[in-house]
Amino acid sequence: MIFQNLREFLRYLDRTGQLVRVREPVSVDLEMAEITDRTMKLPGGGPALFFERPILMDGTESDIPVAINVFGSWRRMSAALGVDDVEVHARRIAELIKPEVPKGLWGKMQMLPKLMELTKVPPRPYKGAPPCQQVVLREGEFDLTKLPVLKTWPQDGGPFITLPMVITSDPDTGVQNIGMYRMQVFGPTTTGMHWQQHKGGAAHFRAWKRGPGGRMPVVVAIGGDPTTMYTPSAPLPPGIDEYLFGGFLRREPVYTAKALTCDLTIPAEAEIVLEGYVDTGEDLAIEGPFGDHTGFYTLEDPYPVFHVTMVTMREDPVYPATLVGRPPVEDVYLGGATERIFLPLAKLTIPEIVDYHMPPEGVFHNLVFVSIKKDYPGQAFKVMHGLWGMGLMSLAKVIVVVDEWIDVRNVQEAWWYALGNIDPERDVRFTKGPIDDLDHASQIPSFGSKMGIDGTKKWAQEGFVRRWPEMIEMDADVKSSIDRLWPLLGIKPID
Repeated sequence: MIFQNLREFLRYLDRTGQLVRVREPVSVDLEMAEITDRTMKLPGGGPALFFERPILMDGTESDIPVAINVFGSWRRMSAALGVDDVEVHARRIAELIKPEVPKGLWGKMQMLPKLMELTKVPPRPYKGAPPCQQVVLREGEFDLTKLPVLKTWPQDGGPFITLPMVITSDPDTGVQNIGMYRMQVFGPTTTGMHWQQHKGGAAHFRAWKRGPGGRMPVVVAIGGDPTTMYTPSAPLPPGIDEYLFGGFLRREPVYTAKALTCDLTIPAEAEIVLEGYVDTGEDLAIEGPFGDHTGFYTLEDPYPVFHVTMVTMREDPVYPATLVGRPPVEDVYLGGATERIFLPLAKLTIPEIVDYHMPPEGVFHNLVFVSIKKDYPGQAFKVMHGLWGMGLMSLAKVIVVVDEWIDVRNVQEAWWYALGNIDPERDVRFTKGPIDDLDHASQIPSFGSKMGIDGTKKWAQEGFVRRWPEMIEMDADVKSSIDRLWPLLGIKPID
């Protein structure tokens, strides 16, 4: 099922029992976050929430409802991407980047639909007036503090927009980027723009600063079809269009429209759109603190100011948000989908990779388990350095490499195997490189050390002269016999 906008997705979640409507008045000042955090930590991620009566920071009631935790389970994450399991998209990508060309004319003819699929999904202009511009508010007619923007943790510097699509373009090529960067609401017409230096928006800001300077057009779309809402969180290579990627995932085009104050292209089905600019010559403003996905507060730091000059929206908008903090929260599923979908691209560059996993406990960039098919000595170290050279994987703090028969998505099994196989002096490597801007432990911001652990079985060619022991496994015939007997034994977990 493909959803054209957020409200269609919410109706589906309501109809299938995956959404709870909160009809009590709830404040956007910490209360909504506490309810949401408790919900996200329920088994399976808890339900999506729809707050019908948000109470704003000034104590008044908003007529714009808040939807949150809409991606917060594997079932909802898969549905948002139009599949029953996100692995479907991983297989589609694998088939596209490394197709096995069949023999014979008929076999080759059968490949054509897969290849033609890509020609059908580029973004398409919306015909007529787009839904996201049903209401147009010009300067003096809007106040950002009247949006139900959440303050999520007690020491936060203020309310933050947490699920935006920040749209910018390269001044030389015109190529757009869509990123997801938190935005602290400073006042009626301004927010912070927390694009970290490794992200596409920051690269465009630097390019504008070097080139034309002055006011860099920026548009922020809030809400849209759920697939497009996901794509800004995906680590696409520079220059790859998020709308095209969204179309590939949807198997049909994303409908777009032109912003009213600049030449940027926006999702036609967005709920709320903020149009404006960042002035490259303006002093940076202090933004933060912010209770972040690391589970710690990101401290105050200078970032650009986003000046909003126009707000457009639907006639009855819904404000979507997310909550980050100590895991597990909703980004477990957003990041988990990215992990699964982009595995084939990692294998394309490093073919010995069997699987990888970035567990929530490592908040994605702190810990990566990777299983490999080991064919020669030292291969684990080659894989570590290969991963550290791949896009945002360069920010990974700890990489643990194990053999192909280990299930890296079983964190207990992966740690057990790796820790049993290492001699710390021999098998641990340290290096330096870029670190996530949110990492509070590095010696200096954005640059620090990394650790690689070779948890694979050691070979004689690697200097291991002792006999390596076998892993404990029960006899296969005995296991089959007990499989047949097990249902009769009445052995169950104790509550």
